[in-house]
Amino acid sequence: MAGKCLAVITARGGSKRIPRKNIKLFCGKPIIAYSIEAAQKSGIFDEIMVSTEDEEIAEIAKNLGAKVPFLRSEKNSDDMAMTHEVVIEVLGQYQELGIHFESVCCIYPTAPFLTGEKLREGMELLEQTQADGVVPVVRFSFPPQRCFVIEDGKVQYKWPENRLKRSQDLEAFYHDCGQFYLLRVQPFLEEESLILKHTVPVFMDDLEVQDIDTIEDWKIAEIKYRLLREKGE
Repeated sequence: MAGKCLAVITARGGSKRIPRKNIKLFCGKPIIAYSIEAAQKSGIFDEIMVSTEDEEIAEIAKNLGAKVPFLRSEKNSDDMAMTHEVVIEVLGQYQELGIHFESVCCIYPTAPFLTGEKLREGMELLEQTQADGVVPVVRFSFPPQRCFVIEDGKVQYKWPENRLKRSQDLEAFYHDCGQFYLLRVQPFLEEESLILKHTVPVFMDDLEVQDIDTIEDWKIAEIKYRLLREKGE
């Protein structure tokens, strides 16, 4: 199966801040459904699998059309498990079955703004640029160069030289959207990182991005999702 692409949706069952986060209903359906559907609609994957140690998540994933050919190891199922280690484990398990992939896309299960179109855009970039990886990024809404620090209880500019500079004159800073990482398998296994030395960006709008770590984050994400859906109608 050389030259094929695998989607790995990482969905362990032990979320603490939002219990059962990966299968909690988001605007009417389990939030993991959005990641699975985006992968399916992209049309770029030869296999879409969910990596989990949780039987309930596995059953829901399979009902949604994803595969769960094996359960995640106990070692990679606790709070300390690193995402890249989970993907390495998955690739190793497929290799034991004699199945090899040229590229792998790690997709988070709490990515309701992800679309098949964005995944296709990522694959086109990977092929056109000959990069080793693709990651969606969003620009910081406020320039970090004008941030404050608190010293002895007082507000201070971290970099006073930037206090009078116009925002448009400051270098644009971006951060990871926390949605997907599209990677060529060989350099990924060599570097053991989700951000490889030759990684290119897919740019996202702020409305399409939301960290979901708390219930308040969850509610904001649902508001954003509904706004996007209204704009699309």
